[in-house]
Amino acid sequence: MNEGFETLAIHAGQEADPHTGAVVPPIYAVSTYKQDGVGGLRAGYEYSRSANPTRTALEECLAAVEGGARGLAFASGLAAEDTLLRTVCAPGDHVLIPDDAYGGTFRLFAKVLERWGVSYEPVSIGDVDAVRAAVRPETKVIWVETPTNPLLGIADIAALASIAHEAGALLAVDNTFASPYLQQPIELGADVVVHSTTKYVGGHSDVVGGALVAASAELGEQLAYHQNAMGAVAGPFDAWLTLRGLKTLAVRMERHCDNAERVVELLASHPKVTQVLYPGLPEHPGHEVAAKQMRRFGGMVSFRVAGGEQAAVEVCDRTKLFTLGESLGGVESLIEHPGRMTHASAAGSPLEVPADLVRLSVGIETADDLLADLSEALG
Repeated sequence: MNEGFETLAIHAGQEADPHTGAVVPPIYAVSTYKQDGVGGLRAGYEYSRSANPTRTALEECLAAVEGGARGLAFASGLAAEDTLLRTVCAPGDHVLIPDDAYGGTFRLFAKVLERWGVSYEPVSIGDVDAVRAAVRPETKVIWVETPTNPLLGIADIAALASIAHEAGALLAVDNTFASPYLQQPIELGADVVVHSTTKYVGGHSDVVGGALVAASAELGEQLAYHQNAMGAVAGPFDAWLTLRGLKTLAVRMERHCDNAERVVELLASHPKVTQVLYPGLPEHPGHEVAAKQMRRFGGMVSFRVAGGEQAAVEVCDRTKLFTLGESLGGVESLIEHPGRMTHASAAGSPLEVPADLVRLSVGIETADDLLADLSEALG
């Protein structure tokens, strides 16, 4: 039986406890496990860096909702990214990255991996021909965000998977903005999916985490080996919180999308807004691709403000219900100025974002209250 997304999110990896019947996986706050004789492991557990039952429950659920062969949970999204890249790349290798990407991802490539001999090249991932032209013999990974952070660009996952595989490279898709509910990259040909589970998967701004979901068992085993060797694993309480959030992802995402569509409607007609960036708009250059590969268009909205950088900063400072803060994907609405906050590390690079840009993470509050707050902040 092919179970639906909501069923998998609530049940995959989460069978009732055989000893007590508890319907929620326990928090296994344990570092080591009694062995039944030397090398005799009970259910494969020996040390919680290598595996922990609470983390296993989360990993199995993540793999199920993403349609992958193996899920792995990490201490943060960047820990997941670092483990993936050091698993599949070696000095001399080359990676294509979006010319619009999360500032932390750019920093990882530019300030950490490049020092170890892994080169990178920004490319417009929405332009299939540009991606194809940028591939080199030494290209090992095409790294994609879709939608991108913070300009909400869209990549054609299936088309880029074909380009990657023709070149003998892997396609890695950061699915954080869309969430597993709205988009299934592995079904479209991706080799591995990346998440900051801090965001929509956790959903409540109370835990930091990351995840990888591999399409094949072989890649999953390689990633698991490096996860254990490098050690940036999710702790049991963090895994438990993330799994609790995942259970309600579907219903939350529907409300995020509902509210975002209302916000976009307001912004698109406001005289002080010069551009709204949202893949649900018919005029968005990636709209048709997004409509094909996403269930809905998400809860992230970016817009540009008349009056330049200072006007954008003032809008961020004036909201009351939209909280000024970094991160995204929680039940509460957030507002930020990417150029000075989440993407400050990209200043002066090809990934520098417009100074008049404001990014919203639209939460699940009463939509009319969110619209009133934004209207007052825009003036």
